[in-house]
Amino acid sequence: MDPVEAVKGADAVYTDVWTSMGQENETDKRLAVFTPYQVNRGLMSHAQSDAVFMHCLPAHRGFEVTDEVIDSSASVVFDQAENRLHVQKALLAMLARS
Repeated sequence: MDPVEAVKGADAVYTDVWTSMGQENETDKRLAVFTPYQVNRGLMSHAQSDAVFMHCLPAHRGFEVTDEVIDSSASVVFDQAENRLHVQKALLAMLARS
């Protein structure tokens, strides 16, 4: 899929790391495939003007996302991480009571 078409008019643009733990031997192959999908200012310009950027962290800056996007006012990555923290705490509390 064309990345511009994928984000056209989007309210949120979400990405993840291109190479997860245990897949390090595929890094070069994945870089070749995913580089056109890097979330940068140009790609974000095709989303809604008030679109948010999301990433589950940790991000590899300069690969799946540029510093300019992850540090922008459109980025909600730290709010997203905080929400996950509360969910994880609730799960631990529930498990501790079991």
